[in-house]
Amino acid sequence: QVQLVESGGGLVQAGDSLRLSCAASGSTFSRYSMGWFRQPPGKEREFVAVIWSDGRADYSDSVKGRFSISRENGRNTVYLQMNSMKADDTAVYYCAARTRSGSYYDFTRTPYYDSWGQGTQVTVSS
Repeated sequence: QVQLVESGGGLVQAGDSLRLSCAASGSTFSRYSMGWFRQPPGKEREFVAVIWSDGRADYSDSVKGRFSISRENGRNTVYLQMNSMKADDTAVYYCAARTRSGSYYDFTRTPYYDSWGQGTQVTVSS
């Protein structure tokens, strides 16, 4: 497991942009699959985006075209750029890492990841 620390959350208005950052510990960050999840008030945690070690990325349908995930291996950091934000984007956003291989292969589900950050609150006012 690795330590993950999210930052960049806050209160924005609908249509605004926000960038979240997640800093990871460890010397093999470039090998990790990194994901972002979110948990809206009163709902379950849901997949947002993933980026693999080779730079490929995938997104949930609800954010595709608006959000962008990227990574900077030299800084052990993954980012989530959120544009054209909506009230429905209000949630606690969590960073996750898959640091070792396993038998679970569904990257949209939480068991795929073995490390989690503490979360950062994002609130979008309409």
